[in-house]
Amino acid sequence: MTAILIYGANGYTGQLLAEHAAAQGLRPILAGRDPDKLQPLAARLGLETRAARLDDPSRLRAILAGVATVIHAAGPFSMTARPMAEACLAAGAHYLDITGEIEVLEALAARDADAKAAGIVLLPAAGFDVVPSDCLAAHVARRLPGATQLRISIGGFGGFSRGTARTMAEGIAWGTRVRRDGRIVELPSPPRSSADFGRGPRRTVGLGWGDVSSAWYSTGVPNIDVYFEAFPAMAAAAGLPAGLRKIIAGRTAQRLINRGIDRLPAGPSASARASARSTFLAEAWDAAGHRTASRMETPEGYTLTAWTALEVARRLASGAVAAGFHTPVTAFGPDFILGFPNVVRTDL
Repeated sequence: MTAILIYGANGYTGQLLAEHAAAQGLRPILAGRDPDKLQPLAARLGLETRAARLDDPSRLRAILAGVATVIHAAGPFSMTARPMAEACLAAGAHYLDITGEIEVLEALAARDADAKAAGIVLLPAAGFDVVPSDCLAAHVARRLPGATQLRISIGGFGGFSRGTARTMAEGIAWGTRVRRDGRIVELPSPPRSSADFGRGPRRTVGLGWGDVSSAWYSTGVPNIDVYFEAFPAMAAAAGLPAGLRKIIAGRTAQRLINRGIDRLPAGPSASARASARSTFLAEAWDAAGHRTASRMETPEGYTLTAWTALEVARRLASGAVAAGFHTPVTAFGPDFILGFPNVVRTDL
């Protein structure tokens, strides 16, 4: 089996993945819930389509016939990852997704033994969330053996897709999750800090991001925080009182929010993606107070996601990774990200 299947191919990121794969001479199978929505893209690229709903397990397993690797690109992954992972376990197909959701990574990590028994790889967060930050965190940790604290700061955005906006809206109910002494805990209020992304200090706000999960498996560092550059909308959302966050996360409020999201552009334009850059700063400390830091600049997030997720899929399909749960680093090492164009890593 060598086929790659992209589920959620009619979505914004799914289309980027399909287009990038076709440009590389690959012929992925395009899949999703609605066959009619898949046809325009399939006709343009000359690719096969398969359709199945995530709440139809038998049909979902059927569309994985002959498939080596599934790129799962249909979020919010808190709702969609489990049924697709179950189908992959049953069908013997490797699973990867592009989530940044802590609970999804933790749930898939708990299926490590099941994946080994099925002879497949479960590798979430194979895109911008969290390939570059996972690799940079592991690089900094190897520069400071015995590190006990890790901070990842992320800056620079070229806009969000509707899918990302939905995931962020769904996550409003969560407080700021961090890792303390190896355990994920929720802080009562989002911490504030600053980070130098190469152009002087910028204000940052703490957010519960996928690295709180993935960096633990990739580095073993027991205390992990993630901060984002505090652009206005993110800072405002992070600062909402817990009670208001719970209300916003309710079914009625989410329905209204999603109606507003439906009116947004599908995602950043091609010109916006081409001009945007993202920057990551990883810092590590050991018990004696020694500090080390590295910074990395990458292409815009959706562009990078198409590149990294497809490369992960190709490597999984070739059998290059041992069965079980993996992060990008445990599968490919801290330097994996350096294999992509216009990625620059600097030790500070």
